[in-house]
Amino acid sequence: MTDTAPRAAATADAYDAIATLYAELPRDQLPLERALFDAYAEHVRAGAAGPVAELGCGPGPITRQLTDLGLDAYGVDLSPVMVDLARAAYPELRFEVGSMDALDLPDGALRGIVSWYSIIHATPQELPSYLAEFARVLATGGHLLLGFFEAEGGPVAAFDHKVTTAYRWPVDELAALAADAGFVELGRMLREPGEGERFRRGHLLMRRA
Repeated sequence: MTDTAPRAAATADAYDAIATLYAELPRDQLPLERALFDAYAEHVRAGAAGPVAELGCGPGPITRQLTDLGLDAYGVDLSPVMVDLARAAYPELRFEVGSMDALDLPDGALRGIVSWYSIIHATPQELPSYLAEFARVLATGGHLLLGFFEAEGGPVAAFDHKVTTAYRWPVDELAALAADAGFVELGRMLREPGEGERFRRGHLLMRRA
């Protein structure tokens, strides 16, 4: 059991409880997000063939999107209920229950990782262990795409996410933590809050050194 396991279990329980409602939320992406996924997929396809894991896949729409972009993608989520919903919605795809900080994978097994707003519940003390695990399972030259809530000039800050406590990160600080874990930044995208959104959105595209 990892040090983060008790909090991870509580997060899984919280998402289990709202999984059906969560799956019904609209999933439309804005043009900037769609362009970012296109760029990510192009980087991955340019390298050696291999699997791409969406970590924190929820009900599965991003995993489906990655597959549609030509990637050998599958999903992993802490919440068994979310995984059941993903399997029902996309029976042709693979989804597994698992924890992002303790993946059942050998070193260098993946060519890509997408963590789309799934590291937001990790505390500042926990996040380095998540990034270290991402680096462990990514092959050299593999690509990581992170989506997160950006701190807009402030420090790391907790906020009252509807499911459980989440954190906003300064993009420079998160990029530095990723660099410490062995990632090289290729690009970043910041998007101001849209209608009905509270916070700026941050995105980092990185390569495993």
